[in-house]
Amino acid sequence: MGQYILNKNEKKDIKDIVNTYYMQPILKRIDKELSSKKHKIEVFNELYNILKDSEKEVKDLLKKRKLSGEVKDINQALKSIAGNAFSNAIVYLFLKYKEEGYIKPDIFITSKKSRIKGFDKVSTIHVGNETQKPDADLIIYNLKPDKTLNKCIILSLKTSLRERAGQTYKWKLLLEIATSENPIKEKYDIKYHLFQMPIICFATVNFYNEINNPQHKGMFKFFDKAFIAKNTNADFISPLSDIVEFVNQNL
Repeated sequence: MGQYILNKNEKKDIKDIVNTYYMQPILKRIDKELSSKKHKIEVFNELYNILKDSEKEVKDLLKKRKLSGEVKDINQALKSIAGNAFSNAIVYLFLKYKEEGYIKPDIFITSKKSRIKGFDKVSTIHVGNETQKPDADLIIYNLKPDKTLNKCIILSLKTSLRERAGQTYKWKLLLEIATSENPIKEKYDIKYHLFQMPIICFATVNFYNEINNPQHKGMFKFFDKAFIAKNTNADFISPLSDIVEFVNQNL
């Protein structure tokens, strides 16, 4: 595996994550795992433990910010931070693996939809005069020679399955309806203008140990692939480390 040199956007993303105050305890643990793991991509499966173990230090940082007036409610701030920290940790690890050659150099990752020319068209389903868009926390993609979007994986991230977990799979079902011949499409005037459909995936930290709930297990079937940031041998959800092989094969 050869070394890859991050481009301007990727370097900026790493810098922004490193400079985010609540990421400091998390990145300290990620870097420690990266230096000690023989199989580095397995660090993806440690994110649950890393985020849990960092919680006290993050709370201490928030207490200091509350004293200085930068934070009003520590518990509310923690809820907001949890999802962003999970997303940032995935981007950070993804780019570290890309640098090491584990991920193909023409595959990119971002939370910034505006960065991808053509993404809006790929992610819009028309229902009559209205539009429906997916919950796209991260987009993993490659580009055509003219720098427009070629193929992409839309990744919905959840720290808990209690929150909005159904939003993305409902959009996926809408996409299936829009791209097949069926009476529902005609009834509700559902249209999708592209044939190169995005790959729809889901990833969770599963802080509240909800994945074995029958309703949630059934939900995972609607995604092209579902991941959990833990080591697992479950047959209905894959360890997050599998995402490396998945993106290399599908993009």
